[in-house]
Amino acid sequence: MRPGAPDGESTGATWIFETFGILKVSEADGVSGTAGSPGTNEAPGSTGSSGGTGSPGSAGSSGIDGPSGADALSRHARPGRPRIGLTRRGWVLTVLAGGLIAAVVGVTGLLTLRPRPADVPRPVAKLGVVPSGAAVAAPSPAAIPPAALPVSLSIPAIDVRTTIIKLGVTAQGTLQVPTSTSVAGWYTGSPRPGDVGSSVIAGHIDSYLGPGVFFRLRLLRPGNLVYVREADGRLAVFRVTSVHMYPKNHFPTATVYGPSPDAELRLITCGGVFDHVTGSYLSNVVAYTTEVS
Repeated sequence: MRPGAPDGESTGATWIFETFGILKVSEADGVSGTAGSPGTNEAPGSTGSSGGTGSPGSAGSSGIDGPSGADALSRHARPGRPRIGLTRRGWVLTVLAGGLIAAVVGVTGLLTLRPRPADVPRPVAKLGVVPSGAAVAAPSPAAIPPAALPVSLSIPAIDVRTTIIKLGVTAQGTLQVPTSTSVAGWYTGSPRPGDVGSSVIAGHIDSYLGPGVFFRLRLLRPGNLVYVREADGRLAVFRVTSVHMYPKNHFPTATVYGPSPDAELRLITCGGVFDHVTGSYLSNVVAYTTEVS
């Protein structure tokens, strides 16, 4: 309702977003009768809706009794098309909303442009004291004399005392075995005991005549000592680190015969289940040792 208008009379305007008072839609006023105005067929100068004379210069100047500002604006609206405009309060709220949006965008930009932790300069660490003195070259391997040929083997923990012979490989590419069960053999394709690398000594577990030289090899435990006497009288001492049993068809050749960073000794014999069909054991027992002196 328009302020001051009687009940039941249309104001000719509908308010949009009335809560905020931002937009106003006006319609053509069809209540009053004017010359050529929509909603009336009366000629100019005829009596208006309230009975007054509609001549030029009379009250309302348009032949309408009591025209208001809203009615005057609505009279110029095109028929059938609402008129949209911003009220004074709408302009104020629009300006405030624009300012708030600009402030949010500015704060977001500042947060985005803040330096990252990686961009913050860090203090440079102080240099320590540089040691002084002449540099000494590392000793060359040629300066260490090679070990002499092994001649005997002693393992007190399993009561082994035997001589050592040389072993090569068979025509099939496998390791030879000693011709006697009472002696052990050093594989000549491996380093000598006491030299850097994996030295290999093999012996029988038994025969139809009785136990062999390595019959109790599987009983060794980590920490047991092994002694190898060399041809020049030097004694190389090794300590057992582990004992393993492997199936012959899955023997870890690279692990047993492969290189090592220090002087090591592998002791090998047969073990596991005896196959009466083939006349041999199905597994191998390997004792791993490292030099201690």
